[in-house]
Amino acid sequence: MTAYQARTLFFACLIILFPVTASAHTLGSVDGFASGFLHPLLGWDHIAAMVAVGLWGAFMGRTAMLLLPVVFPLAMGLGAALGMSGLVFSGIEIGIAVSAIAIGSLIAFGVRMPLVPAACMVGVFAVFHGFAHGSEVPASSGPLIYTGGFMMATGLLHLAGISMGLLLTGTAGRAIVRTIGGMVTIAGLAFLGAAV
Repeated sequence: MTAYQARTLFFACLIILFPVTASAHTLGSVDGFASGFLHPLLGWDHIAAMVAVGLWGAFMGRTAMLLLPVVFPLAMGLGAALGMSGLVFSGIEIGIAVSAIAIGSLIAFGVRMPLVPAACMVGVFAVFHGFAHGSEVPASSGPLIYTGGFMMATGLLHLAGISMGLLLTGTAGRAIVRTIGGMVTIAGLAFLGAAV
């Protein structure tokens, strides 16, 4: 690994390590864009799944790397709209946990799926994440500004996963990527245990 790759990987890891709590909730007095931006960064369950989407895309190849991180935020926007509508839907946290388990497992086992089923699966999981974000929009925040914030944070988390996937190449790199997938799976199981 070159010095440039090491620095880039370090900064990608910093994005992942930024959160300070283990659950995604808004921060009282923080509103608007900042609240939306922080929402996914304050929940390890969201971080694990969103980084895993980028990492899995990079693992599967250029087309998946470009497609999956676009599908996820689009479907997440739909989920956010449902959450903001006041619709009550049980099992959101379980869906978020399952997303980490599923995508982490696919990475850990080196699974390369056809693009359409992969995009559909990622899209379904994104609806759960979006619903969680949308259902917690602060009353004083404009929904579009808040949504823009969590969409940008999501993009950065996908970018962190893509960066890791592109930097960790060769036999050793692939082993590290698969290990990270295993860690995401284990984290997802922990999230699932907390959700049920």
